[in-house]
Formats: sequence, C-alpha cells, structure tokens
Amino acid sequence: MAKRVLIVDDEKNIVVSLEFLLEQAGYQYEIARDGREAMALLEEFSPDLVLLDVMLPHINGFEVCRRIRENAQWAETKIVMLTAKGQEVEMAKGLALGANAYISKPFSTKMLIQKINEILEDDGTTKV
Repeated sequence: MAKRVLIVDDEKNIVVSLEFLLEQAGYQYEIARDGREAMALLEEFSPDLVLLDVMLPHINGFEVCRRIRENAQWAETKIVMLTAKGQEVEMAKGLALGANAYISKPFSTKMLIQKINEILEDDGTTKV
C-alpha cells in the first residue's frame, strides 16, 4: 500500500507542484489549506507524513506540529516543515516541537522527494 502524505499549505502554486511531485513518486496524498483543516484530515486520512507550512490561516504550522506530537495516536507520523521562514530560530523551534525535518522555500523538488523517501524509510532517529 502506498504511503500517505498530507500536504498542509495555503499557497496554490506550492500545492500544485507538491501534488505533481507526490503523484509521480507513487504516494497517496490529501491537501489541507489551513491548520484547522489539517487537524481534521489527520483524523480521517491518517497520513504517514505531513508536509507542513508554518504560516497558515487559523492555526499556524508550529501549533499543528505541537498538537500532532502531543497526540499518542499520531506518534509515528513524520513531519517535514516546509516554509519560507528559514531562519535558524524558526528551524530550531520546528525541530524542538518534533518535526523530522525543516526545509526552506524555495526548495529543490529532487531534494524534497529524496528527504521524504529517506524519512519514511527511517526508524525515527534522524533529524535534519
């Protein structure tokens, strides 16, 4: 069965490119355009990995990350923060909240899919 990825981003151009990338790589995916929608889809879609923007309407990505990590049913869910906020402080905050990786926009699609593949195959000990 294909791994499931939840795309959480409110930028249409980013979502379109991520959809194409994930489809080509053989992943199933769903899209949430804000933090509230992400929380609802976590319940019904049960993703293996969440591609999570930081700057989101309603509930920001840091808060979504924190809520995922506080919920035992999502303990195995991997999180890749994918955001324009690439400063060290934001990166450190995302990783401290439990993200498995933090990738700044703009990003290389090749590098992103390699990171997704690596994280989904990982035993959970690697953080980058």
